[in-house]
Amino acid sequence: MNTLTNVSNLLTLIVLFGLTITIQSCNQTEKVVEKEIIVKTEKPEYFLLRPEVEKAYGYSHAVKIGNDIKISGAVSMDNEGNPTAIGDLGEQMKNCYADLEKVLTHYGCTFDDVVVENIFTTNMPLFLENAAYRNSIYTKHFPTGSWLGVKELALPEFMIEIELEVHKSE
Repeated sequence: MNTLTNVSNLLTLIVLFGLTITIQSCNQTEKVVEKEIIVKTEKPEYFLLRPEVEKAYGYSHAVKIGNDIKISGAVSMDNEGNPTAIGDLGEQMKNCYADLEKVLTHYGCTFDDVVVENIFTTNMPLFLENAAYRNSIYTKHFPTGSWLGVKELALPEFMIEIELEVHKSE
């Protein structure tokens, strides 16, 4: 019986000790530190390379928010929206990059600021034959991106479309 009493007393002490710790931890106050976080909202800045064409088709060629710029896919067209270099993917690619350079220049950027490049083409084997041209565009490093073979683009004469994402360093 003496052993049972000792065990009972020991269990009582353990329970009381546990309750004391629990009560103390519940009574402790936490310091609440409030921080004011200021979030600066950036107003989008839209850019139209060919305003009449872009309004007719319902898109903006580029949108800048903060240091990031999204550039719609460039295709080989004249200022009236007519396809150019019909049947010549290599020349269409050069025309796309020429238009993209105009947009980059508008924002004070170069192809060195491009972080994503997505290329859509209706003829992947022909694009691969012409892909080395990109070495003259990206002289420091290549951006991330995807090359996608597609069934068709906006107009049947378009063989390639190139879209970019840019991060402009301060």
